[in-house]
Amino acid sequence: MNNQPIEELLPKSDWSIYRLVRMAANRTTELADGSASLIKKSGTDKLTTIALDEISQGKIIYKGIAEQFLQDQKAEIKQDEIEEE
Repeated sequence: MNNQPIEELLPKSDWSIYRLVRMAANRTTELADGSASLIKKSGTDKLTTIALDEISQGKIIYKGIAEQFLQDQKAEIKQDEIEEE
């Protein structure tokens, strides 16, 4: 079992411990319902450990962070278009 340092996990949840717990709980529920793991795992890993590892590796991200990333990408593209003209 790998213990994930909270310092590595909190940025993935936009620095909210509550949001991090919800992300891990939701993903653990999905894994328990039969969803495939997004990472390689050993046979002895618990579902919660797998969920936290997926979050740590960036396989599961908070929707707000993803939306901000997309907005930043669009702004970069527009800035590049302006500079080219």
